Amino acid sequence: MNGNSIQSEFEARKRERTFELSLPALVKGYDAADREFAENTEVSSLSAQEVVLWLRAKVMNGTKLLLNLQVPQTFMLEKRLELCLSGTVTFVKQEASVKTRNQLVSVKLDRNFRIQS
Repeated sequence: MNGNSIQSEFEARKRERTFELSLPALVKGYDAADREFAENTEVSSLSAQEVVLWLRAKVMNGTKLLLNLQVPQTFMLEKRLELCLSGTVTFVKQEASVKTRNQLVSVKLDRNFRIQS
């Protein structure tokens, strides 16, 4: 990759809107030991291309995950929605605290999604 394409990618990501929020989510997939898991958690931030969240399940880069986000009813949204997404883990950071044993996980989202009301 040349310098211009790297800079273009950086500028595109910089323009993308990321929302720091707390949305309930059900995450399903396979952990690092290849065991199926389903875990309730909360999304920390969301953009059109990425979701960041905390997981107790140990996952690795490249892991495919399914996410069901619960979007609450608001003054602009008549009723709550369930947003069904999928993506691939691109970043994992182990929490320093031994008590929580959680991982900060970044998931690059696939282009397809489903909305259920």
